[in-house]
This record gives sequence, C-alpha cells and structure tokens, in this order.
Amino acid sequence: MNQHSARYASLEQRVIFITGGGSGIGAALTRAFHYQGAWVVFVDINDEASEALVAELRAETGEAPRYYHCDIRDVASLQYVIAEVGQNVGPIHTLVNNAANDDRHSWRDVDAAYWDERMSLNLRPMFFAAQAAAEQMIKAGGGGIINFGSVSVQMALGGLPAYVTAKAAAHGLTRSLARDLGEHNIRVNTLVPGSVMTERQLENWISSNDEAAIQDRQCLKLRLEPQHIAPVVLFLASAESQAITGQELAVDAGWS
Repeated sequence: MNQHSARYASLEQRVIFITGGGSGIGAALTRAFHYQGAWVVFVDINDEASEALVAELRAETGEAPRYYHCDIRDVASLQYVIAEVGQNVGPIHTLVNNAANDDRHSWRDVDAAYWDERMSLNLRPMFFAAQAAAEQMIKAGGGGIINFGSVSVQMALGGLPAYVTAKAAAHGLTRSLARDLGEHNIRVNTLVPGSVMTERQLENWISSNDEAAIQDRQCLKLRLEPQHIAPVVLFLASAESQAITGQELAVDAGWS
C-alpha cells in the first residue's frame, strides 16, 4: 500500500471482491485493501501472477487474500464464486469491477463474434457480478459497487472501438444500478483511470515517446501508476464516501 494512503476503520474485516485482482491496477487494489485489514477475495485467470501476489502478501503480513481462478466471461462460474465467498468468507461489502482487456483492434476487422466476445469480457461481467453481490449487500444492510471506466472514452481514442463502447456503457450501468440499489443503502460509482503505466501497457502499447506525449498533455507532470488509483478506490469503498453514488470520478492527472 502507498505509505501515504489514509486508514479507513470502516474497511477493516469487510469482504472486498475484486475482478482481475492479480496484476496491474488490480494487484494494487488487492494490496491496498489487504493492508486496510479487509478480507480480500479476487478472481483472475493469471495463476502465476495471482499466486505470487498471495505469497508476497502472506510473507509481508502473515495473512493473505483469497484467490480464485475464474474466467469472468463464464457468468455461471463468476456468480458461483461470489456465492461461495458469501457462504465461506462473509457477505461482500464492496465489489470492484476492475477486470478488462484493452487489446487494440481495427474497426474494419471487427465481426459479430469478436464484438460479442469483447462485451462478454469488458461489460457483461460487471452486471452479473453486481447482480450476485448486491443480494448479499442487501441482506447485510448495504455496500458499494465500483465499476471501472476508461479515459479512452473521454479522450475519444481510436483503434479499439469495442473496448471504448464497453467502457462508455459501464457508466450507464453505474447510473442505473445507483438508482435501483440506493434504497438498499448500496452505492454505485465509476472510477475512470487515466493512462496508467502498468507493465502490460508499457510492454504492448506505450513507448517512451508516447509516455512523454501523455505527460505533456496531463495537467500534472507525473507518471500515473496503479498506486495512484488504489487510494481513490479505498475512499469510494469507505464510509467516508457514504453520500456519493451514481458518480464518475477520473484519476488521470488531468489528461482528459
């Protein structure tokens, strides 16, 4: 956890469920919630990275988050894991819909099968994870859902139209669920990361020249990293944000 992160007593011994929590931004979220004293459960498909993270946190703290291998495109499997967490760990207090895949693609090459597969990964799991977790939150008296958007929407980026469409839809889902679930004391918000310099982004998409151009456009001339995203997610999950719902919050150093 970033040494400057606030400590939230309201997150201690709360069950936090994170999709894609084994690497990149997700790993920073897993780490940050773990250091808050929360009971963190995360799903991923990258066993190597996920198991290494679990071992690392166990070595550092004597405790470890729980990891389940789960392809979130399989709705039945995702909802099964969520139900199992509710039974064996406790009712989910905060759902963080972080997992996504931003592989680049040309609009000319997209066919119906590819479009549907992208939605099955970048949008559909958000709803079905929320559907399953919200039932637990209702019984527990409330909770929170944090859906991840993308600065690609605000920046109107090309080269990945299916991804940008899914991420634009994420906030529509947030707005609708915030209305439906508010009466149950469940808050729903969208977190919009900027151009975060994860290992995957640097290996696949962002050159040193790209990074320089992004920082030139940002208001804050810093290298945006996962550690900048996690503290804001902690705040949105905590009792300190109890009156915030249906909102979209960008953490992008002023890029958009």
